[in-house]
This record gives sequence, C-alpha cells and structure tokens, in this order.
Amino acid sequence: MNDWEFRLETRDSNRVVRPFEWGLDWTKDFPGATTVPTEPAAMKDYFFALNEHLVTRSDEFFGYRTPTDFRLERRQIRVYGTGSHANPEVDDAPYQGQYGTFLRFTSPVRSPYPENDQVNARWFPVPAAKGKPKRVMIVIPQWNGDALSHNAFSNLFKLFGVSMLRLSMPYHDIRMPSELHRADYSVSSNIGRTIHAARQGILDIRCCLDWLEQQGYTEFGVLGTSLGSCYAFIASAHDARLRVNIFNHASTYFGDVVWTGFSTRHVKQGIEKVLNMEELRQAFASISPMNFFEKFERWPKQVLMIHTAYDRTFLPEFSHRIADEFRRRKLEAEIRCLPCGHYTLGESPYKYMDGFLVTRFVAKAFNRAYPDNEALEPAGLQTTS
Repeated sequence: MNDWEFRLETRDSNRVVRPFEWGLDWTKDFPGATTVPTEPAAMKDYFFALNEHLVTRSDEFFGYRTPTDFRLERRQIRVYGTGSHANPEVDDAPYQGQYGTFLRFTSPVRSPYPENDQVNARWFPVPAAKGKPKRVMIVIPQWNGDALSHNAFSNLFKLFGVSMLRLSMPYHDIRMPSELHRADYSVSSNIGRTIHAARQGILDIRCCLDWLEQQGYTEFGVLGTSLGSCYAFIASAHDARLRVNIFNHASTYFGDVVWTGFSTRHVKQGIEKVLNMEELRQAFASISPMNFFEKFERWPKQVLMIHTAYDRTFLPEFSHRIADEFRRRKLEAEIRCLPCGHYTLGESPYKYMDGFLVTRFVAKAFNRAYPDNEALEPAGLQTTS
C-alpha cells in the first residue's frame, strides 16, 4: 500500500517550490489587522497574535454579505486537469457537445484575480417528491481536484432525492489564474494568501447555502475531501444550516498537515527556513479545524468522518485525534477507517467503499438531522401495500 501511495504521490512533476512570504497584503482587511511591524523578528509575533484574534472572533472573520448576482450558466464541460500530464485538447475531447449547469456569483472575499472571484459550482438538481422536503448536499473536492472530481456522487444522492451542488474551491479549474498550472495559491508558502484563500472558500460555501435557500431548499449537508474537508468543517462550525456533515480525510491543524504531509513537501521547503512546525501551526491557527470544535458543537449535527490507515498526507495520528475529539465531546459522529491511503482512496476498490459509506450515511442522516420530516426512500425502491 505504501508503494502504491508513493507512485500516486510522485506521478506529477509540476509541483513548484515557492519562496516564503508572510503575505501581509492579503490580510489587510482581516478583523484585528493593525499597523504591521517593520522588523522581521516582530513579524512572527504579529502573525501569531492576528491568528489568535481571528480564532477568538471567528464569527466576524467568517461573516459576510450575501451576494446579489447569483445566476445559472449553461456551459460545455471541461476537465481543467492540474497534473503534469494534463492536456486540455485530449482531456476535453470526450466531453465535446456535453453541457452542464453551473451556479456563478461574485465571492464576498476579493482577490487580485477576477477569474478566481467568480465562484463556480456545478448544479445537479433533483426534483423533490410531492410533500417531501427539498434536500441538498454541497460537495467540495480535494486540493487540485479537476472539474470532474466528485461529480459521481450526484448519481448516488439522486437515489434518495437529494440534489447536489459541487463547488470549485478558490484557484481551482475555471477559477485558476492563467499564470498557474496547479492550484498553488490555495496552499502555499505565502501565509497570508493561504489564509485568505481558505476564508474565501469557506464563505463561498455559506453563500451557496443562501442561494439554495432562495430556491426553496430547507435541509442541507456538506461533503468535503482533504482540503475540502477543512473548509467544510469550518463552514459548518459557523453555519447552523449545515446539519449533515461528511469529512473524507480529516486532520487537526492546517500547519501540521503542511509540515508532515508528503503532498505538501514542496510547500514545506519554502517555509522551513523561517518557521518550525509549532510556529507554522500558530501561523495557520485561524484555518485549523481543531480550533473550532466549540463553535461546531453549538448546533446539532450528524457527522460521518472517513479516514485511512496508510495516509501519508493527513497522517493517521492526526485523524485519530480528530476522531477522539468527536467522541470526547459526545457528538453524533460515525468514524470509519478504510485500509488504504490518501491517494488510493480515489482508486478501486476503495472509492467504492467510500461511496457506499457516504451513500448509506446520507440515506439516514437527513432523517436524523431533521426528525420532524418524513423519511425519504430511494427512488425506485418505494414499498407498496
């Protein structure tokens, strides 16, 4: 399994080691941002203090104004691959003449890249049965996932009358600036920009909920994978509407993953001359799930957490700590461990195991999360008297 993981981890040769930057220009509109010290030695303390303030005032940090330009676009399906072997002409050829429907709106968080600020989410609506509530899952794939990643979940959720909105994270697929080949600006050695991207992704999730409410949806869930699970957890910790939660791969602190993960070894190379692991944990405290459990447990939620035994990106010891935290707080959480790794979870047979666990959970979790509503049976499986 470790050999298989290694082959998948190293198949791309286009990872770039970028120089360390504090990225102060990305933090100027953060709550608590003050006059920045000029001495490099004081910069570290400033960032640590800013993160501590953002964790304490996270409801403000992750607050926003609902966008006013929600719209649906009909657009040809494209792959937007990020691997070193990606070839748009070849990759997109099988989808010629195929179109999808996409939700677009302007993110409440602005970056220097207009294309990134236009949020993109593929829409897979399912008509609700007469007299039944309108249910929906927001899905956020992994870091550097292409535009097709996780779309197959829509067919599984459809069995239970659940619509799906598949969100592209900041700097991914159609949101990627032309200067990039990978979604490097989502996770990089630029500290301020990484926090800014996470904040943008988290608020984009909450804005999607606003649009869904406008369409009459009343029951909401979220599925996040890897980096997407980080965004999903923090969004749910700050939004009472997200009652059904699925986290594919879960970890404690953002900085710990960057420091120890094989997938982020090139990011660590740009950081390690300036910060150590403990300092990086503090520098990314404001986007670390472990710091928001008290916020997460403010509202009743149903949780499925799936982690893997041979994970070299989200080390198993971190996932075990998250699982222990769910148990310690006596939250409604189902914890499952699959005998594979971070990358092999997307390969056969493990992707089917994951799909089974997710589908089974969704089939029951909405009923538990919204006990006042009638249970939904999968389409085509209704019983007759």
